[in-house]
Amino acid sequence: MKKADLILLCSLLALSLLALTFLVWHVGDTGEVAVVTVNGEEIARLSLKEDTELTIEGYNGGSNHLVIRDGDAFLTDASCPDKICVHTGKADPLRSIVCAPNRVVITIESE
Repeated sequence: MKKADLILLCSLLALSLLALTFLVWHVGDTGEVAVVTVNGEEIARLSLKEDTELTIEGYNGGSNHLVIRDGDAFLTDASCPDKICVHTGKADPLRSIVCAPNRVVITIESE
């Protein structure tokens, strides 16, 4: 391998890393949304960029209180007896929040 080939290879590698960094930081800025479904029907799509609160009317009169704060989505209260959904913590792209008694599911998706 000649010196010019090595310089070209290093330049291409540096350019590729720069492009990847740009894609991760800027193209990924399309945002994430919390998708709220009740009994399999989507009822809301809420941006994680905006702090908000929503009372979700669940199946058979149940309810859940969703809070979006600082880019995180989580439940603070639920009418279900065990409140596993409240103790689940923050939703993320790999972990949804599910309230089985109220048939409420909160997932995180990219826009």
